[in-house]
Amino acid sequence: MKSHYQLAIIGAGPAGMAAAAEAAAFGAASVVFDEQPAPGGQIYRAVETPAAVDRAVFGPDYWHGSKLTKTLRDSGADYVPGATVWQVSPTREIGVTVDGSAMLLTADQVIVATGALERPFPVPGWTLPSVMTAGSAQVLLKSAALAADGAVFAGTGPLLYLVVWQYLQAGVAVKAVLDTTPRSNYFRAARHLAGALRAPQYLIKGIQLLRGINKAGVPLIRGVTDLRMLGEDAVSAVEYQRGGDWQRIEADQVFLHQGVVPNVNLSYSIGCGHTWNEAQLCWQAITDLWGESTVEGIAIAGDGAGINGALAAEHQGRIAGLGALYRIGTIGAHERDRRAAPARAGLTAERRIRPFLETLYRPVKCFRVPPHDETVVCRCEEVNVTAIRKAVAVGCVGPNQLKSFSRCGMGPCQGRLCGLTVSELIADLTDLPVSEIGYYRLRPPIKPLLLEELAELQAPAAME
Repeated sequence: MKSHYQLAIIGAGPAGMAAAAEAAAFGAASVVFDEQPAPGGQIYRAVETPAAVDRAVFGPDYWHGSKLTKTLRDSGADYVPGATVWQVSPTREIGVTVDGSAMLLTADQVIVATGALERPFPVPGWTLPSVMTAGSAQVLLKSAALAADGAVFAGTGPLLYLVVWQYLQAGVAVKAVLDTTPRSNYFRAARHLAGALRAPQYLIKGIQLLRGINKAGVPLIRGVTDLRMLGEDAVSAVEYQRGGDWQRIEADQVFLHQGVVPNVNLSYSIGCGHTWNEAQLCWQAITDLWGESTVEGIAIAGDGAGINGALAAEHQGRIAGLGALYRIGTIGAHERDRRAAPARAGLTAERRIRPFLETLYRPVKCFRVPPHDETVVCRCEEVNVTAIRKAVAVGCVGPNQLKSFSRCGMGPCQGRLCGLTVSELIADLTDLPVSEIGYYRLRPPIKPLLLEELAELQAPAAME
Protein backbone atom coordinates (compact mmCIF):
# COMPACT_ATOMS: atom_id res chain seq x y z
CA MET A 1 0.00 0.00 0.00
CA LYS A 2 0.97 3.59 -0.59
CA SER A 3 0.70 6.43 1.90
CA HIS A 4 -1.50 8.45 -0.44
CA TYR A 5 -4.01 7.66 -3.20
CA GLN A 6 -6.08 9.75 -5.53
CA LEU A 7 -9.10 7.62 -4.71
CA ALA A 8 -9.81 5.33 -1.74
CA ILE A 9 -12.85 3.07 -1.90
CA ILE A 10 -14.17 1.42 1.26
CA GLY A 11 -16.10 -1.73 0.48
CA ALA A 12 -15.90 -4.24 -2.38
CA GLY A 13 -19.57 -4.90 -3.02
CA PRO A 14 -21.22 -3.92 -6.32
CA ALA A 15 -20.86 -0.16 -5.69
CA GLY A 16 -17.21 -0.33 -4.64
CA MET A 17 -16.20 -2.62 -7.48
CA ALA A 18 -17.98 -0.47 -10.08
CA ALA A 19 -16.33 2.69 -8.73
CA ALA A 20 -12.93 1.02 -8.96
CA ALA A 21 -13.60 0.06 -12.57
CA GLU A 22 -14.31 3.66 -13.52
CA ALA A 23 -11.17 4.88 -11.75
CA ALA A 24 -9.09 2.24 -13.53
CA ALA A 25 -10.36 3.33 -16.92
CA PHE A 26 -8.55 6.65 -16.44
CA GLY A 27 -5.49 5.38 -14.61
CA ALA A 28 -6.29 6.98 -11.25
CA ALA A 29 -4.20 5.68 -8.35
CA SER A 30 -6.84 3.80 -6.35
CA VAL A 31 -7.15 1.47 -3.40
CA VAL A 32 -10.11 -0.71 -2.41
CA PHE A 33 -10.40 -1.75 1.24
CA ASP A 34 -12.49 -4.86 1.81
CA GLU A 35 -13.31 -6.32 5.22
CA GLN A 36 -14.01 -9.68 3.60
CA PRO A 37 -11.36 -12.13 2.31
CA ALA A 38 -12.54 -11.74 -1.30
CA PRO A 39 -14.55 -9.20 -3.30
CA GLY A 40 -18.30 -9.40 -3.85
CA GLY A 41 -19.86 -7.92 -0.75
CA GLN A 42 -22.84 -9.67 0.77
CA ILE A 43 -24.87 -10.09 -2.41
CA TYR A 44 -21.99 -11.63 -4.38
CA ARG A 45 -20.16 -13.19 -1.45
CA ALA A 46 -17.72 -15.97 -2.41
CA VAL A 47 -18.78 -15.72 -6.07
CA GLU A 48 -15.20 -16.43 -7.18
CA THR A 49 -15.01 -19.64 -5.14
CA PRO A 50 -18.61 -20.68 -4.38
CA ALA A 51 -19.03 -23.42 -1.83
CA ALA A 52 -22.07 -24.90 -3.58
CA VAL A 53 -21.23 -27.05 -6.60
CA ASP A 54 -24.62 -26.62 -8.30
CA ARG A 55 -24.81 -23.17 -9.89
CA ALA A 56 -28.61 -23.28 -9.70
CA VAL A 57 -28.58 -23.01 -5.91
CA PHE A 58 -28.05 -19.25 -5.83
CA GLY A 59 -29.84 -18.30 -9.05
CA PRO A 60 -28.63 -16.36 -12.12
CA ASP A 61 -28.52 -12.95 -10.42
CA TYR A 62 -25.74 -14.14 -8.13
CA TRP A 63 -23.40 -15.04 -10.98
CA HIS A 64 -23.51 -11.51 -12.39
CA GLY A 65 -21.10 -10.69 -9.57
CA SER A 66 -18.33 -12.73 -11.18
CA LYS A 67 -18.09 -10.13 -13.97
CA LEU A 68 -17.65 -7.37 -11.41
CA THR A 69 -15.01 -9.21 -9.40
CA LYS A 70 -13.02 -9.91 -12.55
CA THR A 71 -13.23 -6.23 -13.46
CA LEU A 72 -11.90 -5.32 -10.03
CA ARG A 73 -9.06 -7.86 -10.24
CA ASP A 74 -8.09 -6.52 -13.68
CA SER A 75 -8.48 -2.85 -12.77
CA GLY A 76 -5.00 -2.23 -11.42
CA ALA A 77 -6.40 -0.80 -8.19
CA ASP A 78 -4.67 -1.91 -4.99
CA TYR A 79 -7.16 -4.40 -3.59
CA VAL A 80 -6.73 -4.95 0.16
CA PRO A 81 -8.84 -7.82 1.61
CA GLY A 82 -9.21 -8.45 5.33
CA ALA A 83 -9.00 -4.71 5.98
CA THR A 84 -10.87 -3.12 8.86
CA VAL A 85 -11.37 0.60 8.30
CA TRP A 86 -11.92 2.11 11.74
CA GLN A 87 -11.59 5.78 10.89
CA VAL A 88 -12.08 8.25 8.05
CA SER A 89 -11.57 11.89 9.02
CA PRO A 90 -13.27 14.84 7.31
CA THR A 91 -9.84 15.62 5.81
CA ARG A 92 -9.76 12.10 4.31
CA GLU A 93 -7.20 10.52 6.61
CA ILE A 94 -8.00 6.81 6.74
CA GLY A 95 -7.25 4.51 9.65
CA VAL A 96 -7.17 0.84 8.71
CA THR A 97 -5.97 -2.43 10.22
CA VAL A 98 -4.62 -5.19 7.98
CA ASP A 99 -3.17 -8.45 9.31
CA GLY A 100 -2.98 -7.03 12.83
CA SER A 101 -1.13 -3.86 11.80
CA ALA A 102 -2.83 -0.49 12.03
CA MET A 103 -1.85 2.34 9.70
CA LEU A 104 -2.91 5.76 8.49
CA LEU A 105 -3.03 6.92 4.90
CA THR A 106 -4.66 9.75 2.96
CA ALA A 107 -6.65 10.18 -0.25
CA ASP A 108 -7.79 13.03 -2.46
CA GLN A 109 -11.25 11.48 -2.67
CA VAL A 110 -12.98 8.77 -0.63
CA ILE A 111 -15.97 6.68 -1.68
CA VAL A 112 -17.77 4.93 1.17
CA ALA A 113 -19.45 1.81 -0.22
CA THR A 114 -20.16 -0.12 2.96
CA GLY A 115 -23.58 -1.33 1.86
CA ALA A 116 -26.48 -2.34 4.05
CA LEU A 117 -27.27 -4.14 7.28
CA GLU A 118 -30.31 -6.22 8.14
CA ARG A 119 -32.89 -4.23 10.07
CA PRO A 120 -33.02 -5.07 13.79
CA PHE A 121 -35.85 -7.49 14.66
CA PRO A 122 -36.27 -7.03 18.44
CA VAL A 123 -38.75 -9.63 19.68
CA PRO A 124 -38.67 -11.63 22.92
CA GLY A 125 -35.91 -14.23 22.68
CA TRP A 126 -34.16 -12.82 19.63
CA THR A 127 -30.85 -12.87 21.52
CA LEU A 128 -31.01 -16.62 22.21
CA PRO A 129 -28.29 -18.77 20.63
CA SER A 130 -29.41 -20.26 17.30
CA VAL A 131 -31.61 -17.26 16.53
CA MET A 132 -29.90 -15.49 13.63
CA THR A 133 -30.74 -13.35 10.64
CA ALA A 134 -31.70 -14.69 7.23
CA GLY A 135 -28.63 -12.92 5.88
CA SER A 136 -26.49 -15.01 8.21
CA ALA A 137 -28.09 -18.15 6.80
CA GLN A 138 -27.17 -16.96 3.32
CA VAL A 139 -23.59 -16.13 4.32
CA LEU A 140 -23.04 -19.66 5.65
CA LEU A 141 -24.57 -21.20 2.55
CA LYS A 142 -22.49 -19.10 0.14
CA SER A 143 -19.18 -19.22 1.94
CA ALA A 144 -19.14 -22.71 3.44
CA ALA A 145 -22.13 -24.66 2.07
CA LEU A 146 -23.46 -24.89 5.63
CA ALA A 147 -27.18 -24.88 6.38
CA ALA A 148 -29.52 -25.58 9.28
CA ASP A 149 -31.85 -28.43 8.38
CA GLY A 150 -35.43 -27.90 9.54
CA ALA A 151 -35.09 -24.21 10.43
CA VAL A 152 -37.97 -21.76 10.80
CA PHE A 153 -37.78 -18.51 8.86
CA ALA A 154 -39.79 -15.53 10.09
CA GLY A 155 -40.37 -11.99 8.91
CA THR A 156 -40.95 -10.20 5.63
CA GLY A 157 -39.15 -8.99 2.54
CA PRO A 158 -37.68 -10.35 -0.70
CA LEU A 159 -34.45 -11.57 0.93
CA LEU A 160 -36.40 -13.80 3.32
CA TYR A 161 -38.07 -15.65 0.45
CA LEU A 162 -34.86 -15.74 -1.59
CA VAL A 163 -32.88 -17.44 1.18
CA VAL A 164 -35.67 -19.97 1.78
CA TRP A 165 -35.71 -20.71 -1.96
CA GLN A 166 -31.91 -21.10 -1.97
CA TYR A 167 -32.15 -23.51 0.97
CA LEU A 168 -34.65 -25.59 -0.96
CA GLN A 169 -32.50 -25.51 -4.10
CA ALA A 170 -29.62 -26.82 -2.00
CA GLY A 171 -31.80 -29.70 -0.77
CA VAL A 172 -32.18 -28.34 2.78
CA ALA A 173 -35.53 -28.80 4.50
CA VAL A 174 -37.35 -25.76 5.87
CA LYS A 175 -39.87 -26.38 8.66
CA ALA A 176 -41.99 -23.25 8.14
CA VAL A 177 -42.04 -19.64 6.98
CA LEU A 178 -43.84 -17.22 9.30
CA ASP A 179 -44.80 -14.22 7.16
CA THR A 180 -45.27 -10.98 9.11
CA THR A 181 -46.33 -8.91 6.06
CA PRO A 182 -49.58 -7.16 7.09
CA ARG A 183 -52.55 -7.75 4.79
CA SER A 184 -53.13 -4.01 4.67
CA ASN A 185 -49.75 -3.57 2.97
CA TYR A 186 -51.03 -5.37 -0.12
CA PHE A 187 -53.79 -2.82 -0.57
CA ARG A 188 -51.43 0.12 -0.03
CA ALA A 189 -48.89 -1.30 -2.45
CA ALA A 190 -51.52 -1.66 -5.18
CA ARG A 191 -51.34 2.05 -5.98
CA HIS A 192 -47.68 1.57 -6.94
CA LEU A 193 -48.36 -1.43 -9.18
CA ALA A 194 -48.25 0.61 -12.39
CA GLY A 195 -44.68 1.66 -11.66
CA ALA A 196 -43.76 -1.88 -10.64
CA LEU A 197 -45.06 -3.23 -13.93
CA ARG A 198 -42.41 -1.15 -15.66
CA ALA A 199 -39.89 -3.47 -13.97
CA PRO A 200 -41.71 -6.78 -14.52
CA GLN A 201 -38.62 -8.91 -14.01
CA TYR A 202 -38.78 -8.30 -10.27
CA LEU A 203 -42.45 -9.19 -10.01
CA ILE A 204 -41.86 -12.36 -12.01
CA LYS A 205 -38.90 -13.24 -9.81
CA GLY A 206 -40.94 -12.80 -6.65
CA ILE A 207 -43.75 -14.96 -7.99
CA GLN A 208 -41.25 -17.67 -8.93
CA LEU A 209 -39.74 -17.67 -5.44
CA LEU A 210 -43.13 -18.04 -3.77
CA ARG A 211 -44.17 -20.76 -6.22
CA GLY A 212 -40.98 -22.65 -5.47
CA ILE A 213 -41.63 -22.46 -1.73
CA ASN A 214 -45.23 -23.62 -2.15
CA LYS A 215 -44.23 -26.40 -4.54
CA ALA A 216 -41.78 -27.73 -1.97
CA GLY A 217 -44.62 -28.03 0.53
CA VAL A 218 -43.14 -25.62 3.05
CA PRO A 219 -45.87 -24.23 5.33
CA LEU A 220 -46.15 -20.52 4.49
CA ILE A 221 -48.07 -19.03 7.40
CA ARG A 222 -49.27 -15.53 6.57
CA GLY A 223 -50.77 -12.85 8.78
CA VAL A 224 -48.39 -13.33 11.74
CA THR A 225 -48.85 -10.39 14.14
CA ASP A 226 -46.48 -11.27 17.00
CA LEU A 227 -43.47 -13.51 17.64
CA ARG A 228 -41.44 -14.83 20.55
CA MET A 229 -38.55 -17.26 20.79
CA LEU A 230 -38.48 -19.75 23.63
CA GLY A 231 -35.58 -21.62 25.18
CA GLU A 232 -33.01 -21.70 27.97
CA ASP A 233 -29.48 -22.23 26.65
CA ALA A 234 -30.64 -21.95 23.03
CA VAL A 235 -33.86 -21.56 21.10
CA SER A 236 -36.14 -24.58 21.31
CA ALA A 237 -39.39 -23.23 19.89
CA VAL A 238 -40.98 -20.22 18.28
CA GLU A 239 -44.46 -19.03 19.18
CA TYR A 240 -46.45 -16.85 16.83
CA GLN A 241 -49.76 -15.02 17.00
CA ARG A 242 -52.17 -15.21 14.10
CA GLY A 243 -55.78 -14.18 14.15
CA GLY A 244 -55.60 -13.55 17.87
CA ASP A 245 -54.43 -17.10 18.68
CA TRP A 246 -50.96 -18.19 19.74
CA GLN A 247 -49.41 -21.28 18.15
CA ARG A 248 -46.10 -23.02 18.66
CA ILE A 249 -43.50 -24.63 16.41
CA GLU A 250 -40.62 -26.63 17.86
CA ALA A 251 -37.39 -25.40 16.31
CA ASP A 252 -33.70 -25.46 17.18
CA GLN A 253 -32.83 -22.80 14.57
CA VAL A 254 -34.75 -19.63 13.69
CA PHE A 255 -33.79 -17.06 11.05
CA LEU A 256 -35.33 -13.57 11.26
CA HIS A 257 -35.55 -10.86 8.61
CA GLN A 258 -37.54 -7.70 7.96
CA GLY A 259 -35.59 -5.84 5.33
CA VAL A 260 -32.24 -4.10 5.07
CA VAL A 261 -31.14 -0.57 5.97
CA PRO A 262 -28.08 1.55 5.13
CA ASN A 263 -24.91 0.89 7.11
CA VAL A 264 -24.40 4.47 8.28
CA ASN A 265 -21.91 4.14 11.13
CA LEU A 266 -18.88 5.17 9.10
CA SER A 267 -20.61 8.07 7.35
CA TYR A 268 -21.95 9.32 10.69
CA SER A 269 -18.49 9.15 12.27
CA ILE A 270 -17.04 11.21 9.40
CA GLY A 271 -19.60 13.92 10.08
CA CYS A 272 -21.68 13.50 6.92
CA GLY A 273 -25.21 14.86 7.05
CA HIS A 274 -28.04 12.33 7.25
CA THR A 275 -31.78 12.40 6.85
CA TRP A 276 -34.64 10.16 7.96
CA ASN A 277 -36.20 8.28 5.06
CA GLU A 278 -39.82 7.71 6.09
CA ALA A 279 -40.54 5.45 3.12
CA GLN A 280 -37.69 3.10 4.01
CA LEU A 281 -37.83 3.75 7.78
CA CYS A 282 -34.10 4.35 8.12
CA TRP A 283 -31.34 6.94 8.24
CA GLN A 284 -29.41 7.60 5.06
CA ALA A 285 -26.57 9.88 4.07
CA ILE A 286 -27.39 13.08 2.19
CA THR A 287 -25.73 13.07 -1.23
CA ASP A 288 -25.77 15.10 -4.42
CA LEU A 289 -26.24 13.80 -7.97
CA TRP A 290 -22.68 12.45 -7.98
CA GLY A 291 -22.85 10.75 -4.61
CA GLU A 292 -20.82 13.40 -2.78
CA SER A 293 -21.88 13.84 0.83
CA THR A 294 -22.08 17.04 2.83
CA VAL A 295 -18.37 16.58 3.65
CA GLU A 296 -16.17 17.70 0.76
CA GLY A 297 -14.35 14.85 -0.95
CA ILE A 298 -16.40 12.11 0.72
CA ALA A 299 -18.91 10.28 -1.47
CA ILE A 300 -21.42 7.60 -0.49
CA ALA A 301 -22.27 4.97 -3.09
CA GLY A 302 -24.73 2.10 -3.04
CA ASP A 303 -27.11 1.17 -0.24
CA GLY A 304 -25.46 3.54 2.24
CA ALA A 305 -27.30 6.36 0.46
CA GLY A 306 -30.63 4.52 0.42
CA ILE A 307 -31.73 0.96 -0.34
CA ASN A 308 -32.16 0.35 -4.07
CA GLY A 309 -30.73 -3.11 -4.71
CA ALA A 310 -27.52 -4.61 -6.10
CA LEU A 311 -27.81 -3.44 -9.71
CA ALA A 312 -28.72 0.07 -8.60
CA ALA A 313 -25.70 0.06 -6.27
CA GLU A 314 -23.50 -0.87 -9.22
CA HIS A 315 -24.83 2.10 -11.19
CA GLN A 316 -24.34 4.39 -8.19
CA GLY A 317 -20.77 3.19 -7.84
CA ARG A 318 -20.01 4.13 -11.43
CA ILE A 319 -21.60 7.55 -10.97
CA ALA A 320 -19.70 8.17 -7.73
CA GLY A 321 -16.45 7.05 -9.35
CA LEU A 322 -16.91 9.46 -12.24
CA GLY A 323 -17.79 12.26 -9.85
CA ALA A 324 -14.60 11.64 -7.88
CA LEU A 325 -12.51 11.58 -11.05
CA TYR A 326 -13.96 14.92 -12.08
CA ARG A 327 -13.24 16.47 -8.69
CA ILE A 328 -9.58 15.48 -8.83
CA GLY A 329 -9.31 16.84 -12.34
CA THR A 330 -8.74 13.55 -14.16
CA ILE A 331 -11.74 14.06 -16.49
CA GLY A 332 -13.79 17.03 -17.56
CA ALA A 333 -17.48 17.65 -17.07
CA HIS A 334 -18.41 16.58 -20.60
CA GLU A 335 -16.64 13.22 -20.33
CA ARG A 336 -18.05 12.66 -16.82
CA ASP A 337 -21.61 13.32 -17.98
CA ARG A 338 -21.26 11.24 -21.12
CA ARG A 339 -19.95 8.18 -19.32
CA ALA A 340 -22.49 8.55 -16.51
CA ALA A 341 -25.53 8.67 -18.82
CA PRO A 342 -26.00 4.86 -19.13
CA ALA A 343 -25.58 4.41 -15.38
CA ARG A 344 -28.16 7.13 -14.68
CA ALA A 345 -30.62 5.48 -17.05
CA GLY A 346 -30.01 2.12 -15.40
CA LEU A 347 -30.43 3.61 -11.93
CA THR A 348 -33.75 5.18 -12.91
CA ALA A 349 -34.97 1.84 -14.23
CA GLU A 350 -33.91 -0.02 -11.07
CA ARG A 351 -35.70 2.47 -8.83
CA ARG A 352 -39.09 1.95 -10.48
CA ILE A 353 -39.87 -1.06 -8.32
CA ARG A 354 -38.86 0.58 -5.03
CA PRO A 355 -42.15 2.33 -4.05
CA PHE A 356 -44.00 -0.96 -4.53
CA LEU A 357 -41.49 -3.00 -2.51
CA GLU A 358 -41.14 -0.40 0.24
CA THR A 359 -44.90 -0.28 0.72
CA LEU A 360 -45.55 -4.01 0.44
CA TYR A 361 -42.73 -5.05 2.80
CA ARG A 362 -42.91 -2.15 5.23
CA PRO A 363 -42.43 -3.82 8.66
CA VAL A 364 -45.19 -3.15 11.16
CA LYS A 365 -44.58 -1.01 14.21
CA CYS A 366 -44.67 -3.82 16.79
CA PHE A 367 -41.65 -5.47 15.15
CA ARG A 368 -39.69 -2.19 15.01
CA VAL A 369 -40.80 -0.62 18.29
CA PRO A 370 -40.98 -3.56 20.71
CA PRO A 371 -44.06 -3.42 22.98
CA HIS A 372 -42.92 -6.12 25.42
CA ASP A 373 -41.05 -4.87 28.50
CA GLU A 374 -38.59 -7.76 28.63
CA THR A 375 -37.45 -7.47 25.00
CA VAL A 376 -33.74 -6.74 24.76
CA VAL A 377 -32.98 -3.70 22.60
CA CYS A 378 -29.20 -3.38 23.01
CA ARG A 379 -27.74 -6.85 22.73
CA CYS A 380 -24.20 -5.79 23.66
CA GLU A 381 -25.12 -4.14 26.97
CA GLU A 382 -28.33 -6.16 27.57
CA VAL A 383 -30.58 -3.10 27.86
CA ASN A 384 -34.27 -3.94 27.57
CA VAL A 385 -37.41 -1.93 26.79
CA THR A 386 -38.16 -1.34 30.47
CA ALA A 387 -34.80 0.33 31.06
CA ILE A 388 -35.30 2.66 28.09
CA ARG A 389 -38.83 3.55 29.17
CA LYS A 390 -37.58 4.43 32.64
CA ALA A 391 -34.78 6.59 31.21
CA VAL A 392 -37.21 8.50 28.98
CA ALA A 393 -39.60 8.95 31.92
CA VAL A 394 -36.93 10.80 33.93
CA GLY A 395 -35.90 13.12 31.11
CA CYS A 396 -33.80 11.22 28.57
CA VAL A 397 -34.75 12.73 25.22
CA GLY A 398 -32.33 11.19 22.74
CA PRO A 399 -30.03 8.26 21.88
CA ASN A 400 -26.87 10.00 23.08
CA GLN A 401 -28.32 10.80 26.50
CA LEU A 402 -29.48 7.19 26.70
CA LYS A 403 -25.84 6.08 26.58
CA SER A 404 -25.24 7.91 29.87
CA PHE A 405 -28.44 6.60 31.43
CA SER A 406 -28.02 2.95 30.45
CA ARG A 407 -24.88 2.32 28.28
CA CYS A 408 -27.26 1.45 25.44
CA GLY A 409 -25.31 1.62 22.17
CA MET A 410 -21.88 1.59 23.83
CA GLY A 411 -20.99 -2.03 23.10
CA PRO A 412 -18.72 -3.52 20.42
CA CYS A 413 -21.30 -3.18 17.63
CA GLN A 414 -21.41 0.63 18.15
CA GLY A 415 -25.18 0.71 17.85
CA ARG A 416 -25.50 -1.21 14.58
CA LEU A 417 -27.99 -3.63 16.12
CA CYS A 418 -29.94 -1.18 18.26
CA GLY A 419 -29.60 2.29 16.73
CA LEU A 420 -32.77 2.24 14.65
CA THR A 421 -34.81 0.64 17.41
CA VAL A 422 -33.63 3.23 19.96
CA SER A 423 -34.48 6.15 17.68
CA GLU A 424 -37.96 4.83 16.92
CA LEU A 425 -38.65 3.74 20.50
CA ILE A 426 -37.74 7.14 21.97
CA ALA A 427 -39.79 8.86 19.25
CA ASP A 428 -42.77 6.69 20.17
CA LEU A 429 -42.40 7.33 23.91
CA THR A 430 -42.00 11.11 23.48
CA ASP A 431 -44.55 11.44 20.66
CA LEU A 432 -41.96 13.20 18.48
CA PRO A 433 -40.88 12.52 14.88
CA VAL A 434 -37.88 10.22 14.52
CA SER A 435 -36.15 12.98 12.56
CA GLU A 436 -36.15 15.13 15.72
CA ILE A 437 -34.88 12.31 17.95
CA GLY A 438 -31.78 11.70 15.84
CA TYR A 439 -29.21 8.93 15.96
CA TYR A 440 -26.15 8.04 18.01
CA ARG A 441 -23.16 10.38 17.89
CA LEU A 442 -20.39 8.18 16.56
CA ARG A 443 -16.67 8.70 16.91
CA PRO A 444 -13.69 6.68 15.69
CA PRO A 445 -12.72 3.99 16.05
CA ILE A 446 -16.00 2.61 14.71
CA LYS A 447 -14.63 -0.93 14.75
CA PRO A 448 -12.64 -2.62 17.55
CA LEU A 449 -9.01 -1.53 17.64
CA LEU A 450 -6.47 -3.20 19.93
CA LEU A 451 -4.27 -0.97 22.08
CA GLU A 452 -1.29 -2.90 20.73
CA GLU A 453 -2.29 -1.94 17.19
CA LEU A 454 -2.77 1.67 18.20
CA ALA A 455 0.63 1.80 19.92
CA GLU A 456 2.34 0.53 16.77
CA LEU A 457 0.31 2.70 14.42
CA GLN A 458 2.12 3.53 11.21
CA ALA A 459 1.80 7.17 10.13
CA PRO A 460 1.69 7.92 6.39
CA ALA A 461 5.35 9.01 6.27
CA ALA A 462 6.47 5.64 7.66
CA MET A 463 4.75 3.78 4.82
CA GLU A 464 6.81 5.33 2.02
